[in-house]
Amino acid sequence: MKREMPEFLKEFLFARSLRLRLFVILLIMGIVPGILMRHGIVENYEERAVEQRVATVQNQLMIVANHLISNNYLTNYGNPNMQSMASGEVIEAELEMLSNLYEGRVIIIGSNFKVIKDTYGISEGKILISEAVVKCFKGQNTSRYNPEHGYIEMTTPIISATNRSAEGGSDSSSVVQGVMLTSISNEAIVSTMEVLNRKAVILEALMVIVIAAVAFITANLIAQPLNRVTEAVKMARAGHTDESIEVAGYSETVQIVNSFNEVLAQMRSLDDTRQEFVANVSHELKTPMASLKVLADSLLTQDNLPVEIYREFMEDMVSEIDRENQIITDLLALVKMDKKEQDLSITILNMNDLVELILKRLRPLARKKDIEVIFESDRRVMAEVDEVKMSLVVSNLVENAIKYNKEHGWVKVILNADHQFFTLEVCDSGLGIPEEALAHIYERFYRVDKSHSREIGGTGLGLAITKKAILLHKGSITVTSREGEGTSFLVKVPLSYIAG
Repeated sequence: MKREMPEFLKEFLFARSLRLRLFVILLIMGIVPGILMRHGIVENYEERAVEQRVATVQNQLMIVANHLISNNYLTNYGNPNMQSMASGEVIEAELEMLSNLYEGRVIIIGSNFKVIKDTYGISEGKILISEAVVKCFKGQNTSRYNPEHGYIEMTTPIISATNRSAEGGSDSSSVVQGVMLTSISNEAIVSTMEVLNRKAVILEALMVIVIAAVAFITANLIAQPLNRVTEAVKMARAGHTDESIEVAGYSETVQIVNSFNEVLAQMRSLDDTRQEFVANVSHELKTPMASLKVLADSLLTQDNLPVEIYREFMEDMVSEIDRENQIITDLLALVKMDKKEQDLSITILNMNDLVELILKRLRPLARKKDIEVIFESDRRVMAEVDEVKMSLVVSNLVENAIKYNKEHGWVKVILNADHQFFTLEVCDSGLGIPEEALAHIYERFYRVDKSHSREIGGTGLGLAITKKAILLHKGSITVTSREGEGTSFLVKVPLSYIAG
């Protein structure tokens, strides 16, 4: 028993909406680049600002380092006899000013790694050895940015030049006499970044609103043709199938509409065929019943009829009953074949023996019209088929070739096979089929010559049954015919049955 979907689950079906998915995709495509751009701009600003600040401070530190060398600050520090009080005070004032200007700390380290000057006044006289200091004594300027602790640390070598004379020549070399270890605050950079980030967030919020509006409008515009298709399908489902639907839009929606119109056309054709089939069945079943009623009324209204008349009437009634029984039998065969899950009783069958057996049964019918029945086969053909249904195929084709033939004519049955298929060709020298009727001969109750068909007892279902049985075997049937010259049916069926 089919259960209805709970209401709370139906609400989640909205998440499967194409409009919603388009909206989300467009929104993400608009927002993600903006977020990445904001982070990229802020990070790039931070990197450039740090580089610029380091370069600016480093230039000032180099000037201070030159002052230290020119005033012999490193060699005179701590020696009151050699140190100029005025120059020492000037340099210390310069260091204090530099420290206050950048809200940082300046440490002067001598060649023995001993701290000579600390603007914080807490490390003077101590030994300070670090990787940056060691590298600086080798002449390498270093800088390190630590955003977590809020400072930039850099080293500046204090270099003095020495001149040597030897044998009339001169040689100049640089000696690192000390290191300036400087730490400066990055508060100004952080403040600027916060302002940039705040403005970027406000701009992002505005962009999100605009992008959301654009995405919503775009998603609706894209989904509109599909909505029109949906409405047209609902109209068709409601029973308005008389006209084809037309929806202008994208090539994909046009393809959907064209496919749906083809389905509608097939539905209309199927409905017309069903109505015609019902009308034909009613007519075919009604005709023998009408004949039976006429014959029965004739017997009831006349008294003292001779026995011969009674017998003649009864023979006609039996003939009409046989005719109706044949129609019902053929109809039942078609109904069974129309089932979606048609079970075939597949066996490995000798087709030569099957054809010879059927021809043996039908030759007495052919002899009545002096028709020669010929069977040709160059090889033994073994195939996986349903014996009952394949017997119907051969019987219907050969019987039609005999019934719709001329007197003193012929019927030829040719059986052949290759490595994949076997073929059965049934040719005759009969009346032939008009070209305009060839496309309809497999339709139920269709007759090329209705008066002649009823005269020989045809029901109009034989070829429909034949084609259905061949299709169940994954085979095909084709026909060629010339009116007044004869007809040829060619059946092609796989030797090995393929299920599914």
